[in-house]
Amino acid sequence: MADFTHFNEEGRAKMVDVTDKEATQRDAVAAGRILLSRETFHLIRSGGIKKGDVLTVAQIAGIMGAKQTSSLIPMCHPLMLNGVDLSLRLDEVRCCVEIEARVRCSGHTGVEMEALTAVSVAALTIYDMCKAVQKDMVIDQIRLLRKTGGIHGDYERKENDYGLYSSCDHSK
Repeated sequence: MADFTHFNEEGRAKMVDVTDKEATQRDAVAAGRILLSRETFHLIRSGGIKKGDVLTVAQIAGIMGAKQTSSLIPMCHPLMLNGVDLSLRLDEVRCCVEIEARVRCSGHTGVEMEALTAVSVAALTIYDMCKAVQKDMVIDQIRLLRKTGGIHGDYERKENDYGLYSSCDHSK
């Protein structure tokens, strides 16, 4: 159990103590998307969804989600976030909404989970606002794109030949 930092000596779950870690600037960017039918896509673009402006509501929901991450994910520390920036982009070729979130803080632990939560909550909000029109929307490719800061250093996801993101190393 020594390699698993979220377990104590008896094997019980614990929140990692970050007291002795140096406070540094932390930054994380995550992305994801929600695949839509042409009808739903055009309704979002034209403002025809009855619940309102889908992209604006999803953007606000994503920011709120980032701020609530420690309430949703059991071992996450509550963080004082310096900034959360969400961008939502309609992609007509793929018939989807592309979502990207950047989260920043100065602290003892990273903001990867906050960025991933922001993307997830934004996508779920789009689903909620459009479910009366379409039930088979697909939320996919939620992933960390990059992060900076901390003792584990910087990370940037590599893109493979298919235009999808993958960091799986099958050689191990």
